Amino acid sequence: MNDVIVAPSSAPPSRQPPLRVALVTGSYNYIADGVALTLNRMVGYMESHGVEVLVFAPVGPRPAFAHKGEVVPVASIAAPGRGEYRGALGLPRGPRERLIAFKPDILHIATPDILGHAAQRLGRRMGWTTVASYHTRFETYLKYYGLGVLTPALTGLVRRFYNACREIYVPSSSMIDVLKAEGVTAPLQLWPRGIDTERFTPLARSQAWRTERGIAPDDIVVTFVSRLVREKRVAEVADVFARLRRAGIPHKALFVGDGPERAFLEREVPGALFEGHLAGDDLPRAYASADVFLFPSDTETFGNVTLEAMASGLPTVCADATGSRSLVDAGVTGFLAAVGDADTLYESVARLVTDADLRRRMGQAARARSLSFSWDQAMSGLLARYEALAGA
Repeated sequence: MNDVIVAPSSAPPSRQPPLRVALVTGSYNYIADGVALTLNRMVGYMESHGVEVLVFAPVGPRPAFAHKGEVVPVASIAAPGRGEYRGALGLPRGPRERLIAFKPDILHIATPDILGHAAQRLGRRMGWTTVASYHTRFETYLKYYGLGVLTPALTGLVRRFYNACREIYVPSSSMIDVLKAEGVTAPLQLWPRGIDTERFTPLARSQAWRTERGIAPDDIVVTFVSRLVREKRVAEVADVFARLRRAGIPHKALFVGDGPERAFLEREVPGALFEGHLAGDDLPRAYASADVFLFPSDTETFGNVTLEAMASGLPTVCADATGSRSLVDAGVTGFLAAVGDADTLYESVARLVTDADLRRRMGQAARARSLSFSWDQAMSGLLARYEALAGA
């Protein structure tokens, strides 16, 4: 059975002096992706419980949102071909001296990039307790950009990085299974994500929102919420919508998010609605105002968007892959299709679009399942692990 970060019955006792945690990450405040938002929530929680946190990360010209905590910028450049992301160039002298002076009780590395490796080497020299969290399946991205031949080498590099850590915090049990199969032997702790079920709720559904976009009360909206990039398998999303059109099944296609593949989707899915990046109340309103959630990505470690859709009362059709298979109860809250199985993906969406009773039952079951994911439990469990390691 996989180890689980168990939340204590009450907040962990405060330490004297306060616990100090240095967070080193490749994404924190220059883009509002799942990694950045999760880590910001973590930093906010830790600081509210008396933990001193210092974040070391690349930054952009301006923050994408109001971030939590103090950020020490590290040198970085725009990622080649993906300018919305930045690649850290290492741990330069200034940030390195700041990190040494901070004297962290816990060095938490969130990304196994050049910066993460540099921080890990420094932590080894200084004798710091170094842990890591697993967020992104970088090695799975390569096949979408014609670099699949490099996958074994990158997998080996990642394995060596994580095996040099004291503990690794992994968001789903399915991802733990994959890491074990790939030879990661360091202790793996399950650190699931949570969901704000008061924010993401079926009650956010708005017919006024739908009407403003030309969506009639009886229109069935199939939505895809994500960055619009190849590794989210957007070609399969376009294929599902093409098959629905050819079969004459009435529906509306809704895309929430942006990215370099938007032009491809605009061309391949005529008449689709593109909302771009949404935040605040706009995002839960868009989820709840749809009817079916489609997400064939096989690169997720957890599936934040899948859980948000479930909390919003949507039945989900996802790839039977890491992340989604730990969230979707196949046949109850939605459907799972084998990665690359375009027929099952289409057939599952078509069933939900044409069967109102099935949509209702699965949507209700999805909402009920989402209620078991608590941010407070997830974060208090992580703090308990920090305290245990620092005390040891």
